[in-house]
Amino acid sequence: MKGFRLLLGSLLTAVGVWVSPVTVMAAPAPIHFADLNWESGSLITDILRIIVEKGYGLPTDTLPGTTITLETALANNDIQVIGEEWAGRSPVWVKAEAEGKVASIGDTVKGATEGWWVPEYVIKGDPAKGIKPLAPDLRSVSDLPRYKDVFSDPESPGKGRFLNSPIGWTSEVVNKQKLKAYGLTDSYVNFRSGSGAALDAEITSSIRRGKPVLFYYWSPTPLLGRFKLVQLEEPPFDAEAWKTLTDADNPNPKPTRSLPSKLSIGVSAPFQKQYPQVTAFFSKVDLPIGPLNKALAEISENHTAPRQAAEAFMKAHPEVWRAWLPAEVADKVSASL
Repeated sequence: MKGFRLLLGSLLTAVGVWVSPVTVMAAPAPIHFADLNWESGSLITDILRIIVEKGYGLPTDTLPGTTITLETALANNDIQVIGEEWAGRSPVWVKAEAEGKVASIGDTVKGATEGWWVPEYVIKGDPAKGIKPLAPDLRSVSDLPRYKDVFSDPESPGKGRFLNSPIGWTSEVVNKQKLKAYGLTDSYVNFRSGSGAALDAEITSSIRRGKPVLFYYWSPTPLLGRFKLVQLEEPPFDAEAWKTLTDADNPNPKPTRSLPSKLSIGVSAPFQKQYPQVTAFFSKVDLPIGPLNKALAEISENHTAPRQAAEAFMKAHPEVWRAWLPAEVADKVSASL
């Protein structure tokens, strides 16, 4: 057999036949997006992924995690994109940005906000539903101690319940520190939901039953579009005090409202360098909050999958996303829809 192979090789050489190895082009590695577990984050992520995939021809996937672990992963380039980044809020982000490992691109949703809320009927009542005002003078977080019985925690008699973010969210740390800073730890329980969906369910259930509920929330979200809510006043923003709220280990946090909201797209430094065209597109993303909140409400009410909701939003509002893209890229995306 060995002699046959040698003879075959000689014959092929003699007749000038050369057999080259087949060159196999490796598929490009997918761009890893953060798998965000709240409605606006998941919707925005899928809008971006559709455009990256269909307009720029690049594969994508998602990787799950908490806000803090995802920001750490972005700094290490283990993921490349966070579709809804509340930049500057966590020490992880601030450190990574200062070191040039991450960047916040654009101003994606103008008019975003966050804070502590109660249903309007808690303050004003709702005659149509037979609800009398339960906390008529509630305006500020400083008023909360005298209304702890209104927001009574069923598992801790004598204390009210504050619905915080899930553990692992940056806002969960901030709210825990705010409870200390506002002197509320003796009068309110810091109740953490297991997920964003669980927080939504707790709030929605209370409102539909006309029950008082005190909770942290943010916009853009379906909740703020569906119910009449009142945001409680907090002390004016103070940058030094804010640092004490974002530090989970600070024993003496100072009172302040949250950092003014600016939603951006978080990217890793290697991604920004490797994909300048995609980064340029990210810098132009501008989602009007009205249509966005409406889309989020539909997602919540109909339990629509994020990819399906993203496609529906893009079909309904081509004038929004086409403005972010070169014409030839927009046309490819449009054809795919």
